[in-house]
Amino acid sequence: MHIHILGICGTFMGGIAQLAQRAGHTVTGCDANVYPPMSTQLEAAGIALIEGWDPSQLNLGADLYVVGNAISRGNPLIEAILDRGLPYISGPQWLADNILHGPHPKWVLAVAGTHGKTTTSSMLAWILDYAGLAPGFLIGGVACDFGVSARLPGTPRQDPASVSPFFVIEADEYDSAFFDKRSKFVHYRPRTAVLNNLEYDHADIFADLAAIETQFHHLVRTVPSNGRIIANGREASLDRVLARGCWSEVERFGGEQGWQVGQRDRDGFEVLLDGVSEGWLRWSLLGEHNRSNALAALAAARHVGVTPAVGIEALARFSNVKRRMEVRGMANGVTVYDDFAHHPTAIATTVAGLRQKVGAERILAVLEPRSNTMKLGTMKAQLAPSLNEADLVFCYAGKLGWDPAEALQPLGERAQTHTDLDTLIAAIKRAARPGDHVLVMSNGGFGGIHQRLLDTLG
Repeated sequence: MHIHILGICGTFMGGIAQLAQRAGHTVTGCDANVYPPMSTQLEAAGIALIEGWDPSQLNLGADLYVVGNAISRGNPLIEAILDRGLPYISGPQWLADNILHGPHPKWVLAVAGTHGKTTTSSMLAWILDYAGLAPGFLIGGVACDFGVSARLPGTPRQDPASVSPFFVIEADEYDSAFFDKRSKFVHYRPRTAVLNNLEYDHADIFADLAAIETQFHHLVRTVPSNGRIIANGREASLDRVLARGCWSEVERFGGEQGWQVGQRDRDGFEVLLDGVSEGWLRWSLLGEHNRSNALAALAAARHVGVTPAVGIEALARFSNVKRRMEVRGMANGVTVYDDFAHHPTAIATTVAGLRQKVGAERILAVLEPRSNTMKLGTMKAQLAPSLNEADLVFCYAGKLGWDPAEALQPLGERAQTHTDLDTLIAAIKRAARPGDHVLVMSNGGFGGIHQRLLDTLG
């Protein structure tokens, strides 16, 4: 079958493209904006990309159009598809029908939450792979240990004549498509569901936190009675979700029961399960949020038979995910990092993690408020507090409908905003000095600022 994917350069839809190609389909796709790492993956896979939405793409003769949730009515290509009555489907539905619940249904391990989905999914997939279970996965980023964001299940080490039944998926609460406003994750029907955390986000489609909690409860309703929900024990929002009804076993992490962080030092921490030590995890990842992610991944892996000892051994060799505190380089003694943080909570935990690593050395936080929620200004009051541990803050205010300078006033002279990217880079260069750490945070390409900074600082 020839599949044409609209919005192919998003991490989720790009993952769909790779899975479809490896499943034997002919895959093409289009998008308006193309930037790494997904564009690089697609090009390496030999998947043809078309820039824009010209209806002439229908001449390719695709059998099915898979529509990403960034595509809305009024898009010229989708209007032509609708006018001609051509077959179309959402990405989550295609994944469910063709990969997760086809002739050979998978044991789906879904990782949901406002923060940490990509990292925790990557940890979980890595643990299962390290244990020889050869899981398939679709992750909203590029796990460094795999080099790709998606793959089909492989051959388990324990049974070379079979195909792995396991599939790890990053379970997003965002809507599925312009014609299907349910959250993506309701399509996946997991047997193991991680509820990592839950707070308000996606202000463009959810009115309030209660609306998101309802979607999470829809996910809970899909977990079978012989399944397991791995829930953050410190989240009142998740307690409310489960109180609305739960028909599966529940295991907690991060709170007073279940999986906990015991003793800790600069090189790692002790993993506890019901108060009993399962071992020390020695690794280089930063921050309390990553310790919490690790507990969730260990708990989920145990549900499919991976012992905590093997899970801890695997995570000691985990290489993290691209764009998660990724060091992009050093120039004249200044280290430049790339991180995907864009929600105030994620920004705060990212800065705190770097502060734990660098101590009193200066952190120059560089932020692009690019997510739909941040563009709407819904969380602007939380922006300054989230950046409080940074020594200097540089905010890119291009294409925003509100003034971040006003929101950052509590930081005083430590913060500045710029509407021009060249001016922003010049300001960072003037401020930076040897020994500084420049932390760039955005969920987009940010105009290639990372390399431009390294070139300018060098």
